[in-house]
Amino acid sequence: MKLVIYLFKKIIPLFFGTLFFFALVLNLVDLFINIATYLQNNCHAKDIFRVMYYYAPKTFWYAVPVAILFSTSYSLSEMYANNEITALFASGVSLLKFTAPILIVSLFMAFGLFEFENHFVVGSYEKKIALQNQLLQKMVSENNSDVIVISENGKIIYKASRYTETNKRLLHAYFLFRNEEKEPEVIIYTDIAEWNFEKERWILQNPIQYKLTGGQMEASNEVDSEYLEQLTESYEIFRKVNVDIQAVSVKDAKIYIQHLKKAGLSYHKELSEYYKKFSFPFIIFIVVFLSIGLTGRTRKNVLLISLAACISSSVLFYVTLMVTMVFAKHGYISAFMGAWSPVIIFTILSIFLLRYTRT
Repeated sequence: MKLVIYLFKKIIPLFFGTLFFFALVLNLVDLFINIATYLQNNCHAKDIFRVMYYYAPKTFWYAVPVAILFSTSYSLSEMYANNEITALFASGVSLLKFTAPILIVSLFMAFGLFEFENHFVVGSYEKKIALQNQLLQKMVSENNSDVIVISENGKIIYKASRYTETNKRLLHAYFLFRNEEKEPEVIIYTDIAEWNFEKERWILQNPIQYKLTGGQMEASNEVDSEYLEQLTESYEIFRKVNVDIQAVSVKDAKIYIQHLKKAGLSYHKELSEYYKKFSFPFIIFIVVFLSIGLTGRTRKNVLLISLAACISSSVLFYVTLMVTMVFAKHGYISAFMGAWSPVIIFTILSIFLLRYTRT
């Protein structure tokens, strides 16, 4: 137990110091990128600091893996350089047994990082983007023109000349209903369709129904209710917004992917990003495992070697993740494997390094 306490006394202060340093660097980088525009737009200092405040949780989320990697790698390498780990080996304590508490804590940190991102980072980052766009005078409109949405796996097609976000309306809208063979059955036209939150469907004003009967299209002001009740595609899908899965919660990401599936549209990219939200936090476990496997590779220049190992390992993991995600987004591998294969690969690599670590 004393060994565990001793180990954490070395790692924890270094971890928090590195965490705050990297988080501050990321926040300052974002500030320096936009500082000229802030000054040009005469932004108040308090508003700029609010942007930094909202961005802070995201920077900590980014910095945690790097901080735990550096603190663990440096602490273990320093102990090895000072012959402390050699003394442990001589007393019969293996490296894996000595470092097992760090691995267990890293697993809990991975779950904590996921919850932190899902329940806190997403909300604060959204506020940061909104305030920053306001300060930078970037106008983001959710209105949309010439909207076409495919729903119910192609059985219903929505087409409108314009969607307005303020009143949740579709203007000059057509609704095409098709049978199982994707042959047209009914077309409904309306000047205005408005979203009803209580009924959770579109309410049409003075609709006209065109129905194919005997090879001819007949128009009628009487619209069959069975068709109206199927107009349940949420107003959110009509917005001029490309949903960034990384910037929304797991719940919202799942809803958006379901919309894409329902519309019969490609969702490989979005599903890959969805699985990545679960797999990415396990980078904490991976980097700790790598740090343990790299222990004892050198006794000299411990600080430089630790920094080099920290940077190279992080870059290698991110590059691998980027490549597998590209494969997944283009359908070459499954979305699940695109997000999780780097975790599996680096876990195997860590086991291999630990197997051949000097003890």
